[in-house]
Amino acid sequence: MQLGINLGYWGAGMDADNLAVAKEADKLGYAVCWAAEAYGSDAATVLAWVASQTERIDVGSAIFQIPARQPAMTAMTAATLDSLSGGRFRLGLGVSGPQVSEGWYGVKFDKPLARTREYVEIVRKAMSRERLSYEGEHWTLPLPGGPGKPIKLTVHPQREHIPVYVAAIGPKNLEQTGEIADGALLIFPAAEHLEETALRHLRAGREKAGKTMEGFDVVPTLPLALGKDGAGDIDALADMFRPYTALYVGGMGSRKQNFYNQLARRMGYEKEAAEIQDKYLSGDKDGAAAAVPRSLIDSTTLLGSVDRIADRMRAYAEAGVTTLTLAPAGFTLEERLASLRAGTEALERAGLG
Repeated sequence: MQLGINLGYWGAGMDADNLAVAKEADKLGYAVCWAAEAYGSDAATVLAWVASQTERIDVGSAIFQIPARQPAMTAMTAATLDSLSGGRFRLGLGVSGPQVSEGWYGVKFDKPLARTREYVEIVRKAMSRERLSYEGEHWTLPLPGGPGKPIKLTVHPQREHIPVYVAAIGPKNLEQTGEIADGALLIFPAAEHLEETALRHLRAGREKAGKTMEGFDVVPTLPLALGKDGAGDIDALADMFRPYTALYVGGMGSRKQNFYNQLARRMGYEKEAAEIQDKYLSGDKDGAAAAVPRSLIDSTTLLGSVDRIADRMRAYAEAGVTTLTLAPAGFTLEERLASLRAGTEALERAGLG
């Protein structure tokens, strides 16, 4: 199992620190550095900046939002980043959510599975440097009856095949991801529930495509907070992530379309997920955070000593994770760097390094 690092969103006041974290991860031998985008910083610019100041670590989008870009533009960006980084780019894609898609980009959030499938097909075709023509439900290239003609990408990517990842949560999306992608980006993954909530669906998609899980990258992201193993200490560490968990389970999306809330329910937190959402959507964010069970936080983060984190890493590796992406917590840069170093130490103690 390899380790990755997730820098989250740029522009949150920690930009210089984020670059220092990425450079330290590069020195420590982390496999990949991911950057996110929502409706603030874009991931492509961040990844170019990080790639220019690192040497070995891959850079990946987690994610480029599908409604934000035409697929041919994404192929151009991927090819450019792969070329500039010397073959170190990983393309992560996702449909975002209805509020961002329709409110920020003005793109109807409908038929996300079909839209994702077509998008990936077009991006791959463009990156292969075929002349681009496509007939689908959501995209037709070139447009019929006009002056457009099939065009070929002029940039040569560093590699013939740039790996494509899809951010997936729901069963149908996971199955399709197994079928069409090279890897899956997961969030709120509990090792104990990974088979039932993700892997069996990914495996079904791989089988549908006539493939096995061999070579498929299973990439969950987990916050990491270094501390001691006492109950009180773990409680304090878990409390750091209450607002984060409440935001996703309670407020990320609408009441009817919150994929994270549905995931928490599939993990056995039916009553708690409903309470968190009710309080969050009513404006009681503190109450929503207080309603998050410690067990939910503890099972979807890495908390405590290096040895405790090593035990959890071993559980994820045994469950089928191939790249474990860490989001190191800390109030200072030094605390974040200490968490980063603890990740590599824990991996070694787990016998996985």
